[in-house]
Amino acid sequence: MAGGAFVAQGSGKKYEGGVTCFVIVTCLVAAMGGLIFGYDIGISGANNWMILRDVAGGVTSMDSFLKRFFPSVYRKEHETRDDDNMYCKFDSHLLTLFTSSLYLAALVASFFSSTVTRLFGRKISMLFGGLVFFVGAIFNGAATNIAMLIIGRLLLGVGVGFANQSVPIYLSEMAPAQIRGALNIGFQMAITIGILAANLINYGTAQIKEGYGWRISLGLAAVPALMITIGSFFLPDTPNSILERGHPEQAKRMLQKIRGTDNVEAEFQDLVDATEAAKKVEHPWKNILQPKYRPQLVICTMIPFFQQLTGINVIMFYAPVLFKTLGFGDNASLMSAVITGVVNLVCTLVSVHSADRFGRRILFLEGGVQMIISQIIIGILIAINFGTRGVGELSKGSANLVLFFICAYVAAFAWSWGPLGWLVPSEICPLEIRSAGQAINVSVNMFFTFVIGQFFLSMLCHMKFGLFLFFAGFVVLMTICVFFFLPETKNVPIEEMNRVWKAHWFWGKYIPDDAVIGNQTYTA
Repeated sequence: MAGGAFVAQGSGKKYEGGVTCFVIVTCLVAAMGGLIFGYDIGISGANNWMILRDVAGGVTSMDSFLKRFFPSVYRKEHETRDDDNMYCKFDSHLLTLFTSSLYLAALVASFFSSTVTRLFGRKISMLFGGLVFFVGAIFNGAATNIAMLIIGRLLLGVGVGFANQSVPIYLSEMAPAQIRGALNIGFQMAITIGILAANLINYGTAQIKEGYGWRISLGLAAVPALMITIGSFFLPDTPNSILERGHPEQAKRMLQKIRGTDNVEAEFQDLVDATEAAKKVEHPWKNILQPKYRPQLVICTMIPFFQQLTGINVIMFYAPVLFKTLGFGDNASLMSAVITGVVNLVCTLVSVHSADRFGRRILFLEGGVQMIISQIIIGILIAINFGTRGVGELSKGSANLVLFFICAYVAAFAWSWGPLGWLVPSEICPLEIRSAGQAINVSVNMFFTFVIGQFFLSMLCHMKFGLFLFFAGFVVLMTICVFFFLPETKNVPIEEMNRVWKAHWFWGKYIPDDAVIGNQTYTA
C-alpha cells in the first residue's frame, strides 16, 4: 500500500505518493546483487585459510587444493616452525595474487558496465553480471588446472564489476527519497550475508577429508549468481533509465507504479529535466571532468579510496590469517571470522535504521572515531604481546580483548563506511554522469581492494603492529575530510542534488547558478 506524500528535507518540494510494497520488493531483489560480492569476499578469505591448515589432522581438503594448485605454498606452510616470526609466517604473494586477481577484472569490467548500464538499462547490466559470475563459479568448482582456476576467477571479477556498478544505481533511482538510504543499504546487507554464508560453508568444507571440500566452497558461488540472474530477469527497469532510453510514457507508468499514485507530475518533470540535460552530453567520461562536476568526481573517487584504506579488508579478507597470527587455534580462527561476520551483519541493520533518520554524516563521523580508537588499541596490544620480533603469544585475557576491539571496529565499519561507501556515490551524481560516476566508484574500490589484498601480508611482515596504526592514521584523515567536504544528502531527491552542492561552503563555487533554479536542479 502506498503511504502519504513526503517532503524532501530542505528542498521545499513535495512529491505525491510514498512507499509501496512493489518498490520494496524490487529493491530487495536487486540488492541480492551484493550476495555475489560478499560470498567472494568470504571465499577469498577461505582461500587464504588454506595456508593455515596443519598436517596433524591428516590430509584435508585444503591441503588437497594447495598441493594441486599452489605446491610451493603447501611446502612453505609445512616447513614453518613454532618460533617463526608471527608477522611474516604467512606471507605468500602467489596465493594472494590468485585471490586479488578478481578485483583487477572487476576494475576493467566496471568501465564497460558503465556503457551497458547507460545504453541498455540497469536491469540488463545486473543480468549479465549474474550470468558471467555463474559461469566463473562453475569454472572454479570444476577446475583441474591453474588455467581453469584463473579463468574462473577473472569471470567472477567481470560479474562483480557489472553488479557493483548497476545495483547501487538501481536502488537509488527506485527508492523514494525518504527511505533511499535504507533500501540502498540493502546492497551492503546482502554483501554481509554473503560473507557470513561463505565463512559458514567454508567451516563445513574444511572438515571434509576426501579432498573435494574446496570444490564445494568455490562451486557454491553459483547459487547467489543464480539468485541475482533470475531475480534481475523479472525486475522492471528504473523510470530514470527508461526515460533516458527514450520511452517517456513507459517511464511515467513505472513511476506511478512504484510511487503508488497517478499524480507523479512533479517528480516526473524533474526526471524529464534531468534526462534533457543528459541528452546534451555525448561523452560522460569527458563531461565528468568539467568543473561543474568537480564535487561528484572528487567524492566518487575519495569515498571508495578511503573505504578500502579503513583497513577493513585486513580483517574481513584475512580474518583467519589474522587470528592465526594472533595465536588462536585453527578452529577458533575460522569461528572468529564467523563472529566478525555476524557482527558485520547485525550492525549493518543499525545503518538501515539510522541513515535516513540521522543522516549520512553522523554515521561517517561516529564510525570513524570508533574505528580509530579500536585500531590504536589493537595495535598496542599486539605490540605488547609480540613486539617487533613477532615472537610471542597472546594470553587468554589479551586475546579476548583483541577480539572485542576487532568486533567494535567491524561494528563501526558496518554502520558507516561499509554501507555508506556504496550509498553516497550512487545518489550524488546527476543523470548525465551517473553511470560514469558509479564506474569510477567501483573501479577505485576494486583497485584498492586489489592493492590491499595483494600486499597486506607483506605489509604485516614489514610494518608489524604498526600496520594497525597506519590504517588508523588514514581513518583520522578520512573522518576530517567527511567533516569538511561531504554535505548531508538524506531525504534529498536524487535529481535535486545540485541544490546541496550549491549550498556547500566549498563546493558551491563549482556549481553554476543556472544549475539550480528555485527548488529544482538543472544540470544542462
